[in-house]
Amino acid sequence: MSSSDIPALRRGLAVLRVLAQRPGPVPAATIARELDLPRSTTYHLLAELVDAGFATHLPEEHRYGLGMATFELGSAYLRHDPLERLAGPLLRTLVDRVGHTAHLGVLHGGESLYLVKERPSQPETLVTDVGVRLPGQLTASGRAMLAHLPAAQVRAVLPSSDHFVVRTDRGPTNLPALRRLLGEELRRGWAVEDGYVTAGFASVACPVFDHNAHPTAAISVTFRHVCEDGSCGHTWPELAGEVRRAAANLTARIGGHP
Repeated sequence: MSSSDIPALRRGLAVLRVLAQRPGPVPAATIARELDLPRSTTYHLLAELVDAGFATHLPEEHRYGLGMATFELGSAYLRHDPLERLAGPLLRTLVDRVGHTAHLGVLHGGESLYLVKERPSQPETLVTDVGVRLPGQLTASGRAMLAHLPAAQVRAVLPSSDHFVVRTDRGPTNLPALRRLLGEELRRGWAVEDGYVTAGFASVACPVFDHNAHPTAAISVTFRHVCEDGSCGHTWPELAGEVRRAAANLTARIGGHP
């Protein structure tokens, strides 16, 4: 590839990003307008992407969408477990710095699903483990992601009080209570749970963002802590700073934007 081909490659990738961000196929004119490209250049890029299988043309609708080659790339990406592989060394460093168990979790519907767990040399017994799912509104990692989702999406995954499972006597039990808690944590910059999942344990979590600034995962640290009356105001800012640093590093590694 010559240096003169690089601008065209970047423009082609920009076209793919526009197609990926839209819920359905879009007209070429929309792509040209969003990327500030001449229409002739836009049609040329689209033709190349269609020929390579990365875009598809819907002639009856005069629109373009993603092609099967993008699906194949996405499937290959998932098969290689890149998020877990990239997160592992960061979690190991985090554990060494704070001396507590660290997790990487994602949202699966209304639940937190744990993908990676790193423990210190003298770990404490936790309910969390790789593959374990817990109510997303109870876990710090779940709420760290929920706080950055649109209100309608939060309501969609937790539509009624029946979906607010509790494990102890703490934690939000309805949508208004959850919204208040998410608002506080969004302003603070990290999520905290103290005895919501397991009595005697607390967690601090920060979100990891993808290239669309969407919360794609969260990094959390869990440690033994007893809050006697449930009204503890601890936010553990120093610990949260370490977690936030790890989350920011993972965001950068996956090409994300906070």
